[in-house]
Parts: sequence; structure tokens; C-alpha cells
Amino acid sequence: MIQRRPFGRTGHASSVTLFGAAALARASQDEADRALDILLRHGVNHIDTAARYGDSELRIGPWMARHRKDFFLATKTGSRGGREARDDIHRSLERLRVDHVDLIQLHSLGHPDDWEQAMGPGGALEAAVRAKEEGLARFIGVTGHGWTIAAMHRRSLARFDFDSVLLPYNFFMAQDARYRQSFEEVLAICRERNVAVQVIKSIARGPWATTGRSHTTWYQPLESQADIDRAVHWALGAASVHLNTAGDLTLLPKVLDAAERFERRPSDADMAAMVQSERMTSLFGLPA
Repeated sequence: MIQRRPFGRTGHASSVTLFGAAALARASQDEADRALDILLRHGVNHIDTAARYGDSELRIGPWMARHRKDFFLATKTGSRGGREARDDIHRSLERLRVDHVDLIQLHSLGHPDDWEQAMGPGGALEAAVRAKEEGLARFIGVTGHGWTIAAMHRRSLARFDFDSVLLPYNFFMAQDARYRQSFEEVLAICRERNVAVQVIKSIARGPWATTGRSHTTWYQPLESQADIDRAVHWALGAASVHLNTAGDLTLLPKVLDAAERFERRPSDADMAAMVQSERMTSLFGLPA
């Protein structure tokens, strides 16, 4: 079974790998139900979805009748205005077939203009706070992508006492001194405040070429079990973080198998050799 760690201040001990339910965006219900069996077999007890993940919430909904108590359930709103975000939250509850979620997150809040609107008067944050007050969500988080998101999360945490953050983290990105410093600063703040940290893109190899996509992830992933092992074990070597699985159901068993065997972080030399052999590159262009 996969190890569990406290998910910040929530009181929930979440599996160190969370199910990244973007993988269900275009899945059939049969495919989704087979994924559920894999999650239960490995002891995954935390699902992370979003209003904008295609049919993901619809596929999770049927699970909740029998398994609501088995999962910490998180979703996201990508709206920036309060009214639209509130509509998103109610629609997500309907699609998920639940009366509340454990975590509502402001989705991909990285652009300064989006940030000002969502965090300002009448913005999405106010809708999330209201949802918490009404018992529709228990906790509030913020997520994002790109080279600047760690710095943006510091700004978000200075404005509001979020319960969780989500951001990219892998060995390749950590070789950029500015990103590494920003990530470590966010991690330090989160440890001090007992805020949960979720990491994504940990098995990313680089952007897809223009043709020949073989997975439903928006980036080209590592594929061999040995490489996935290294990437997953390196990410989980950051104490207290939780890793979201990749957005592809065929990769799910490999990621969970790697997580189940996690003991220690690979050496930087081993990781650097993998970066070279797999020709790993940036997902987000040049660092800012």
C-alpha cells in the first residue's frame, strides 16, 4: 500500500500520490471504473479533479454513492469572478453527486490580471470563502503552472491563508536556481503554516512534437518504469509533499507502483543521467 502523509492542516492523512483526475477527461465510465479499482488496490484515498477537466467530475460521480467516505475529494474553479465561480462550485457538486467537497481550489491562478480579479472584491476567492461558510467546501486551495507560479503562490499566501497549494516540481525544473529558490521558499512557508503542498508534472519529459502523441497528457511523459520510478521517488523525496498522478490512465499503474515502492530519493547524479538520456526539456519555455 502507498504511504500516507498528513495533508496539511486538514486532519486527513492522504496517500502520498493523489489521483489526478484529469486522466478521466475523455474516459468512458467503464474505463473510469477500472481506474477506481486500481486506486483502491493501491490505497489511494484522495481525488483531485476540476470543473474544466472534461467529463472527469461526471465519471467520479457514480463512485461517490459507495466510496465517498474513502476519498478526500478536491475540485477546482477556473472562473475569476465570484458569480461564475459560485456557479462552478454548485455545478461541480451536482456532477460529483455530493453535498460538499473537501477542498475547493482556485485553478491555474498565475497571470497577474487573473490574480487581481480572483483575489479582489467580488472575485472567485470570495465565492470559495462563502462556499466554506455554507458547508459546501471544507478547505480552500490555489493551483498553478509555469516558471513563475511559485512566486505567485507566495503572493497568494500573503493575501489569504490558503489550506493547500499545487505547482509543478521535477528534477529538471529544480536545476533552475530561481525556480528552485522560489519553490523552497513556498515550501518553507507551507511547512510553517501547515499548508498542504501538491506537486504536478513530476514525470514530464518535455513538450509533445507536433505529431505522434501517444498519451492523453498535454506534455510528453516519461514512459519506462525505471524512469518513472526515478522521477516519482525524487519528487516524493521532498518531505511532506503529495504528488498528483499524470493525466493518462495508462500511466496510472506505473506511477502508483513507483509510489508504493518509494523508500529514498535517487541521487542527483542518477537524475542528471536520466535528464541527458531522455533529452528532457522545459514544458514552459525559457525560465522567466
